Amino acid sequence: MAASRTIELIAPSGCPQDPAAVERALQRLREEGHRVEGLEATERRYQRFAGTDAQRAAELNRFADRSLKLPDIALAVRGGYGAIRLLHGLDYDGLKKRLTGQPIAFVGHSDFTAIQFALLSQAGLTTFGGPMLVSDFGAVELSSFAMAHFWQALTTPTFTLKISEPQAQPTSASGTLWGGNLATMASLVGTPFMPAVQGGILFIEDVNEQPFRLERMIYQLHLAGILERQKALVLGCFTGCKQFESDSGYDLNAMIEQVRSVIGSPVLTGLPFGHVPNLVTLPVGARAKLEADAHGFELTVDGYPHLG
Repeated sequence: MAASRTIELIAPSGCPQDPAAVERALQRLREEGHRVEGLEATERRYQRFAGTDAQRAAELNRFADRSLKLPDIALAVRGGYGAIRLLHGLDYDGLKKRLTGQPIAFVGHSDFTAIQFALLSQAGLTTFGGPMLVSDFGAVELSSFAMAHFWQALTTPTFTLKISEPQAQPTSASGTLWGGNLATMASLVGTPFMPAVQGGILFIEDVNEQPFRLERMIYQLHLAGILERQKALVLGCFTGCKQFESDSGYDLNAMIEQVRSVIGSPVLTGLPFGHVPNLVTLPVGARAKLEADAHGFELTVDGYPHLG
């Protein structure tokens, strides 16, 4: 069992739609001995959001306040939409001064990618793509795989992820590990909140997008010159991706082959990250080494804040 931690809830995007899932998550965390703070993040409502833009931005900016004790984990309640509305209102200088070198883990995925990219690009802060309160900790059936990997990533200085899916392109690369939700990422192209990562290892995922829509967003990254600056593109899970009759056989595999033919960098598949129960936790902004061959790939990660 993981050591007792202080977990503060943050909700920069949508409000929870399932009160039962919130209660399941809170009960599980408390039964494990964790202290859960910031419950107001699960209760605020404004339109489709977990509070007004000002409320949600203030929730993040309070982590810059040196008079307040930092939690061990700042856990996103859910994704949805809304984080991009906060990016111009965050205190990046204050957050950088307060959080740099501190053993605190900001964790979430999906729409939370916007916050992660903004903190990386504007404050140089490494966060974690990983489980969220409602969809993961509050799932009807808790994934032991996701929980084990979550605590391993947050409490150890390095870890190696081994994927057995055969890879079409032998690859050996090292660089900054970064990535997240593809649609959110594409919305930041051309803004100051897109990290200027050179020679990185970029991972992507998405949910309920047709193959052609995924390809179009990847092309956006490609045409913006982002993909040519990376050493590898690692594809996570594209949950709910399905073709229609009008696609005439153009499916996810066809999309992947098209991407391989144009971007130049190796494209790997099989990363268990995204809108799935069994997801891994990945530091966004850490150092990583990638080795891939016909038997699968290994991703070794270090250089991120950990709780010890």
